[in-house]
Amino acid sequence: MPNELAGQVALVTGGGRGIGAGIARELAPAGARVAVAARTREQVEEVAREIDGLALEVDVTDRGAVERMVAETESRLGPIDLLAANAGIGNVSGGIWESDPDDWWRVLEVNVLGVYLCCRAVIPWMLERGSGRIVITGSGAGYLPGASSTAYTSSKAAVNRLAETLANSLRDTPVRVFLISPGLVRTEMTEGNFSDDAPWTPPELAPRLVRVLASGRADALAGRYLHAEHDDIEDLIARADEIQRDDLNAIRLQR
Repeated sequence: MPNELAGQVALVTGGGRGIGAGIARELAPAGARVAVAARTREQVEEVAREIDGLALEVDVTDRGAVERMVAETESRLGPIDLLAANAGIGNVSGGIWESDPDDWWRVLEVNVLGVYLCCRAVIPWMLERGSGRIVITGSGAGYLPGASSTAYTSSKAAVNRLAETLANSLRDTPVRVFLISPGLVRTEMTEGNFSDDAPWTPPELAPRLVRVLASGRADALAGRYLHAEHDDIEDLIARADEIQRDDLNAIRLQR
């Protein structure tokens, strides 16, 4: 729906390319004022120009840089209504016994610490104002079988759990946290790692899901695992009572 996000301010990390850029391009036409943040200035400036947004160069593993990112967004655009914590990097190739420890740990820093620092920076202000939504980009890599590379899968398992437990900790507040899986989207990070006939997910689906979550219509699904391709978000909204009652769309061991 056009202008369903009118008046909202959104901060999108990892917004210079791929899924993050798609999210920024989806939110702006819906009426949101969007800050696009990433490590590569040229990329965020290009996306920001396209959507008349704010370009921010930031390393999400740097606490001071993250806090400055949030402060500048609020100073330039207004209070942040939505954080799309999307920044992430891919796997370290080879076996763990052959990997460089710094390279392996860097994946965990960007994919997990980065989410933590961004959430930590925006939540106090959201609580103070009495509203706010956070959408965290998780992945099926955090639970699906068959993987052999360890860094990315470990980081996404942590992110999946972080999102769920953060939502639990904020349950009695006006801040809502969502976990999404964008599916297998063809991006610079995935290109070359999967065959052309892999089950690629249309790139527009994750951004559309984020737009719905930003609207507030799906607040009852906070803390649930929402797949951009395999879940019909409108159906889930209609079945929210059942999903909560039966603890559906959750990733955890059941015996």
